[in-house]
Parts: sequence; structure tokens; C-alpha cells
Amino acid sequence: MAVSVKIDPITRIEGHLAVRLDIDGGVIQNAYIAGEMYRGFEAILQGRDPMDAQQITQRICGVCPISHGIVSCAAQEAVYGIVPPENGRLLRNLIQGANTIQSHILHFYHLAALDYIDVQPVAEYKGNDPDLAGLKKWIESGAGSGGLYPFAPFLPKYSGNYITDPELNIMFVKHYMDAFKIRSLSHRMGAVFAGKLPHSPSIVPGGVTQPPTAHKILQFANMLNQIRTFIDTVYIPDVIELATAFPDYMLIGKGYGDLLAFGAYPETDAGDKTLLPSGIVTKGEVNDVDLFGIREDVRYSHYSSSSAAHPFESRTIPDPQKNKAYSWLKAPRYGGRPLEAGPLATVMAGYLRDEKSQIRALLDGVLKKIGRTHQDMQSTMGRHIARAIQCKIIADRCREWVDLLIPGNPTFTDFIIPDSGRGFGLTEAPRGALGHWIELKNRKIKSYQCVIPTTWNCSPRDDNGLPGPVEHALAGTAIADSENPLEAVRIVRSFDPCIACAVH
Repeated sequence: MAVSVKIDPITRIEGHLAVRLDIDGGVIQNAYIAGEMYRGFEAILQGRDPMDAQQITQRICGVCPISHGIVSCAAQEAVYGIVPPENGRLLRNLIQGANTIQSHILHFYHLAALDYIDVQPVAEYKGNDPDLAGLKKWIESGAGSGGLYPFAPFLPKYSGNYITDPELNIMFVKHYMDAFKIRSLSHRMGAVFAGKLPHSPSIVPGGVTQPPTAHKILQFANMLNQIRTFIDTVYIPDVIELATAFPDYMLIGKGYGDLLAFGAYPETDAGDKTLLPSGIVTKGEVNDVDLFGIREDVRYSHYSSSSAAHPFESRTIPDPQKNKAYSWLKAPRYGGRPLEAGPLATVMAGYLRDEKSQIRALLDGVLKKIGRTHQDMQSTMGRHIARAIQCKIIADRCREWVDLLIPGNPTFTDFIIPDSGRGFGLTEAPRGALGHWIELKNRKIKSYQCVIPTTWNCSPRDDNGLPGPVEHALAGTAIADSENPLEAVRIVRSFDPCIACAVH
């Protein structure tokens, strides 16, 4: 029997997201993803001093603000004709790295893993292990919910297939708690050079205002060592455990197979080499990105602005009553194709580009342990694996970057704002390919456009009726119980949506 199921809101994500599923014969036939709010950051920026942009755009999100600040500065630097000095480049990499590490750990433990954990074995624990006994007491006290009720924030939840091994459940709950400390440590680590997090005042066009000192370098390095230990001994092993416990999710939630990565973390002052690679991945091959191929469709979006426009030409004119529109997200397309953004894109681009890369070695090692190949990565569990690998890649390189800082050397390049000009900035935010496009006139912002990873992933149908990547990944999924669509929310959360970022 055909049924329509609406999940509104999808919880444990950033922002307000609704999903409508058309289910027939226990299988999703069509999915519709809706971003449910309008924020208008592009409209807010029009007419402002361009130096406001990197601070205002950081307020798009409290989880991934640093990436917005960095690409906003990069867009301005393209207009001003400047590049940061080496210290400035390294400091930005370290700040962005700290922010991305905390975001990935947040996503796995505090947002996504709860779709697989069963707290009942913890409630029934009667053993003598003091750590586990203390964990049980902490949960039963309701401490995780401010004392509201026991086992929050693990409940309520959909009924379905969860981890059955009692010890594995208890381990995951313990690591859930440990991850709070690591996230806090990551924030503190980033704030050493950012001034504060989540929104950093030290990131400015030309570089970073916070000079490195020997004391700050040591602070950062000591905290990073603890975080790297957690990634190596807890995070990556836990992802492997989850993939082993739920092998079907290496086959569920498959995307189109087309991926987009802009690259991130410049290794040279010129920015011609990056730690995370760029590329368009399709049919097992990787090619360079042609930025002129990007367009934003709005046929099913609540905007009356022109459709199929390049970000330099695109406008953001809200139209809440627009006929047939069902989302406040636009539909970015590359050469008319929906592309999936995210850590999966950077990992696969790196894997395919370089047979001797650290990415390939790490991924092959994980896949060997779970009996899979890289062709299985475009899946629900593949996205979690890619995120953990990217987290390790970034953390390991941060340990090398921090040692390259030279106290006393300049951290930013001075500049003069021209009367007019155009520029763009690109990076890999925690959720994937992020771009800002800016145009100045009379030394003020004439237009500003942000094209955000979750806008790529959670986009509605485009002008040709093609579903967005998440809509496509949901279609064809078997739902055991339409009253408890656990399979669907696992797929959606594997993309780590940030609707606060994605809506315009």
C-alpha cells in the first residue's frame, strides 16, 4: 500500500529540515527535502563595507563558521590582489583544522551514532566496572538532559534494529561522553590562535591578526596530541565497529556517484597545492573543477530570482508563495548535474588522484578490515568512514603545521580596498565544497553569494526535475516500518546536513 510519510523536523542536525517520503511496497519511491526557513545573509551584506563580510558570514553557522570566514577573506583577497604570508596561511589552516576536527567528532558521536546505539543494556548493567557503573549512574541521573529524565538525549527514538552486543553499546555510550571532552578541547585549541570560537575575530583579509608565540604553539601542540590519540584509538576504531555491525549500510543510501571537492588547506602561499584535493569525481575518474560550470536553479525553490545563473550573476529574492516551490534551498548544479559534496568527495578525489597518498593507504586499511572496496564508499556508512579519515589527515598535518610557525614573522598582508572588482573564495568546510562570490562597487558590496555544501546535497529538484543528492540517495531504500523510518534518517544524517548554512 502506498503511503506518504513526513519527518518534520529531522532532529540532530543543524537547522530546520523536513523530509517527505512516498513509500510503496515498503520502498521509498520519491523523496522531497525541504529547508524550512529564510535567512537572507546575501541581502544583509548588500551595501556594506566588504570588511564586514568575514564577520557576518561566520554567523551563518555556529558549527562551521571558520570556513565561511576564510573563504570570505579569500574572495576579498582576490579583489584586493593580496595573499597572506606564510604565518598567516599556517594559522588559518590550524584554526580551520581545529574547527573541522570538532565538527566531525560532534557529527559522529552526538548526532549520527545515536541512530545505532541501544541504551537498554546500559540501564541493565550490574557489573563491577567502576567506569561503566559511573556511566550508568550519569545517564540515570538525567545529567545529559539537565536532569529532565533518564537516558536523555538518547530517547525518544524510532524502533528498529540497533546494536545488540551489550558491551559494544556500553562502549559507544562511554565514547559519546568522552567525545564531549575532545570537542571542548578542539574548541580551546582553535581559540589559541582564533581569539575565540566558534566565531573568530582574528581572521581578516590578508591573514590572521593573532601572532604566534612559543607559549601558544606549545599550548596548541599539547592539546592536539590528546585529540590525535582519541582519533587514532577511539574515533576510527568506532567507525570500523559500526561498519562491521551494520554491513548493509555500505550498500544503502548510494548517491549519484558524482562528487565535488574544491580542495582546502593551502600548502604554499600561492595556494596552488592543498592538503585536501579538489576535483570532480564521476565514474571512477577524477577531473579538474571548472567553476564556470556552476549554476543555481530555483524552479522548486522559494525565490523569484533568475534560474540557472552563475553565482556572480545569481540573486536571492525571496518568494514564499511561489507555485510548486517546496524548499528555501536553491539547487546548485555543475554542467546540469547534481553533485554530492562532503568528506567523501575529498577522500575519493585523493584516493583516485594519487596511488601513494596517505588517503589511499588509510582508506584501504579500513576497507580491508570490513571486507569492502572503494566502490562501496558511496553509501551511508562510506560517508562516516570518509569523515573519520579526513579528520585524521587534518589532525596529523596540523601537528606538522604548528611546528612551521615562526614567532615574530608577519601574520597578515596589508591592502587597499579598490573601488570595484569581483572575486571568489573556495574551501572544504566540514560538510564539503564551500564557495563565496563577491562583487564590489564604490568600495561597497554590490552582490554576495554563498554556495554551500548542504545546498548541493539537500537541494530540491532542479529546472529539469532531477532530485538533489539526498533525495536521490533516499529513493529505492526499503523501509521496514513506515511509522519508524529509521533507515531514512540514517541516510539523511550521513550527509551531516547544516540547513542553517544551506538556506539563503
